[in-house]
Amino acid sequence: MKRVSNSRSNSSKTSDKPRAKKNDSTLKGDKKPRKFEERGDKDDKKMRRFDSRGPKEDRGFQRYDNRKPLRKHDGFNREDDGVTEETFIVVGKNPVMEALRSGQEIDKLLILKDNTDHVLKKITDAAKKQNIIIHSVEKARLEYLADGQVHQGIVALMAPFPYSNLQDILNHAKSKGRDPFIIILDHLTDPHNLGAIIRSANICGADGVIIPNRRSASLTAVSVKASSGAVSHTPIVKVTNLSQTIEELKKKGFWIMSTDMKGNPYYKADYKGSLAIVIGNEGSGISEKIKKQCDFTVSIPVHGEIESFNASAAAAIIFAEAAKQRFQ
Repeated sequence: MKRVSNSRSNSSKTSDKPRAKKNDSTLKGDKKPRKFEERGDKDDKKMRRFDSRGPKEDRGFQRYDNRKPLRKHDGFNREDDGVTEETFIVVGKNPVMEALRSGQEIDKLLILKDNTDHVLKKITDAAKKQNIIIHSVEKARLEYLADGQVHQGIVALMAPFPYSNLQDILNHAKSKGRDPFIIILDHLTDPHNLGAIIRSANICGADGVIIPNRRSASLTAVSVKASSGAVSHTPIVKVTNLSQTIEELKKKGFWIMSTDMKGNPYYKADYKGSLAIVIGNEGSGISEKIKKQCDFTVSIPVHGEIESFNASAAAAIIFAEAAKQRFQ
């Protein structure tokens, strides 16, 4: 009896489809013709989509230097508005209103043309009483001067910011009949943080803010906007040497408090008396030299995965505790 095997060799497999006949050229060992080799005459081709644009050499990419894109603010010039490097630009309704209330010198007020906003009308009326020049301008001009900030339809051009001195801060506290409370910023670099801290300092009753002259954020439209007008009511002092200023404060009877992650809980500290609180740089914190000059250090306990607060947020928490102890 013959044994029948179920396995079949590959050569014995059959397909329902008919086999294609091999070309003679293939049998002779010639190469297969490449796909799309026979395209017909060039004259038979249909016109391609971009053939009507001209010769290929005329359709290449332009060099960047040769392109002239339409810019939104073309035609505007800061010199036309009398803006120099020393001009202090304030944008937004609230910051401009606070500048008017504080009596700061405003050279010119630019307001959105044909606006019907009642707050802008209120600002315009107040400016007219102070004999301030007012111009109605197009939106594009305000955007150009605001340099990316939200202008809310108004821009004020002012003289250079009137920085105060240390004695102005002490006089401010004396006029309020209280011990002086000062904020020292150790090379803060973010203008938004600077404005936010000045705002918190003012709300919590600080008599002034001290910033270094170099390697630090300066008062710009960004910081003024972030302060919501607090810069108009808070003495700001620029000093050449923070270390010397701290020594001068110590001689006047000040306690110097530093803020650091390794300090004692902030709510256990004593904030009464003549006090100066030092807030450090956003990345590196307070410099070692300034740290050694501080009398004690406080920190904010954290309970999550993130190690620390933003500089302005941490400052607000500590200032609020100071206000609680000093004014209750």
